[in-house]
Amino acid sequence: MIVRDFNELKNTDRAVSDARWTSVRMLLADDNMGFSFHITTLEAGSEHTFHYKHHFESVYCMSGRGSITDLATGKTYEIKPGVMYGLDQHDKHTLRAEEELVMACCFNPPVTGNEVHQADGSYAPANG
Repeated sequence: MIVRDFNELKNTDRAVSDARWTSVRMLLADDNMGFSFHITTLEAGSEHTFHYKHHFESVYCMSGRGSITDLATGKTYEIKPGVMYGLDQHDKHTLRAEEELVMACCFNPPVTGNEVHQADGSYAPANG
């Protein structure tokens, strides 16, 4: 059994920050769960374009308000507490935080914790 406390991890190397967001990696690839699990906080007023070409991601909004736009269709969806979205087609998207957003995120394949976003908004493939 793996038991971890967000409040203990948020000040360790499992807390990764970049471009007005912070992600606390609660589970990573080396935990051998088949997915990684993160609590990600996006700063109010920030906008982020991501394209996880090599990963599937599901995200659940715990607090805050914002929106997500599917860049293939142009459709925008409201993000608020209780809303989940799943990037089942490796969807390129723009996420906007009107208020600070706190999101619970799962990645498959799991991230290692050392990834950085590439210029196109993706992470490199798990084996590369």
